[in-house]
Amino acid sequence: MTKLSQKDPLVSHVWHLAEPICQAHGLELVEVRLLSDRGGACVRVMIDRVRRDGDVEVERESAGSGVSLDDCTAVSRDMSTALDLHEDMMPKKYRLEISSPGLDRPLVKLSDFERFSGQQVSVRTERPLDSRRRFRGRLEGVREGLVELTVDGSAYAIPYEMIERANLVHEF
Repeated sequence: MTKLSQKDPLVSHVWHLAEPICQAHGLELVEVRLLSDRGGACVRVMIDRVRRDGDVEVERESAGSGVSLDDCTAVSRDMSTALDLHEDMMPKKYRLEISSPGLDRPLVKLSDFERFSGQQVSVRTERPLDSRRRFRGRLEGVREGLVELTVDGSAYAIPYEMIERANLVHEF
């Protein structure tokens, strides 16, 4: 589980249900989000498939995603069953959405920041660090719980606990 999933009890609950389901399908749980939706809520579960060819550089270049429609369908079917068994925890009306992370993959777990080292990222912090909350630059890696970035030639070490949202930035 991630620090982000711990903020909302419902998100935390869905995370605990989704993680073993994803693992059973050979997938990684990337993110669980609860969004407002017309007439109810949207529970968004983002999944990914880590490349198995062992080529880290290729994985970084492609962001590692290899999620198929069949993967999304299988996880959706199993998640629907799990959520039905826990309906007392769920909003009365909600829509379940299972998706792959796409090119702007969220970075949620500390291991995500290690895995995608060398990539361009966008990071937003919960509170200002050096008078700013938004950072866009090259992810250098993680050291002692600090996410290291190079932004316009300047080095930043952002405490993981301060990160509100982060994602890869695809360069065209």
